[in-house]
Amino acid sequence: MTRRRPAEPVYTAAIGIGRSVFAALRVKHRATGLENIPSTGGAVFAMTHFGYLEFALVEWQTWLHNRRRVRFMATKRAFDKPVVGALMRGMKHISVDMSAGGEAYAQAVEALRRGEIIGVFPEAGVSASFTVRELKSGAVRLAAEAGVPVIPVAVWGGQRLLTKNRKIRMRDRVGVPVDFAFGTPIEVRPDDSVPERTAELRTQLQELTAGLQAAYPVDGTGQWWQPRDLGGTAPTVQEAADADAARALRRAQAAADSAAGNRTSR
Repeated sequence: MTRRRPAEPVYTAAIGIGRSVFAALRVKHRATGLENIPSTGGAVFAMTHFGYLEFALVEWQTWLHNRRRVRFMATKRAFDKPVVGALMRGMKHISVDMSAGGEAYAQAVEALRRGEIIGVFPEAGVSASFTVRELKSGAVRLAAEAGVPVIPVAVWGGQRLLTKNRKIRMRDRVGVPVDFAFGTPIEVRPDDSVPERTAELRTQLQELTAGLQAAYPVDGTGQWWQPRDLGGTAPTVQEAADADAARALRRAQAAADSAAGNRTSR
């Protein structure tokens, strides 16, 4: 007999809001591999990251399937925002301070051992080229330490709703197909090679993404949301990397200028 999960009013309300928004936008969703979402027990969802709404989309799709809740690891910047931060804390997501990530890692391992699903974006940022970039090893390390599987999750079409470096008109967000692929769980043993299993994870994410792209019901030829090598006009991997580097430099300069201004005003 499956143990009844305790009620979480904030999570339930957030899911309700998300469902209302996606219904208003008439998002058309399809999913494969739903049987790979465990009904009980811990797991790491290692997800592609082509837009800013994948976390909400995967929460939505998972909830529709079996009412499992996904706890995401997200940057401290998101938690520092008054309304968003309160919502994320209420949904029991995990704040990651990039300068001291050990605490967040420990919290995630503990949650996995309690039987939670933890969602991570192993690319560590949105891929503006809409291709799967090199992965960080955190997803595999979490799974190995907690003794749970890694489940690769690819999402395609979500970038058409909200993504990096792109202003999208509201009318272009209506009726967008969003497809999901939940891959075969990857069992990770403590003595496995983390680089090798991370490379395996990336290969699975690439294959799942390619399958979604091939079956996508809208032709992406000439479209900004389609990778360059598939006939779209998205930035190449190198162009996207250069843009990310320039953006990081601007942020660092702005932070330095702000710190200098604060010292001057004292």
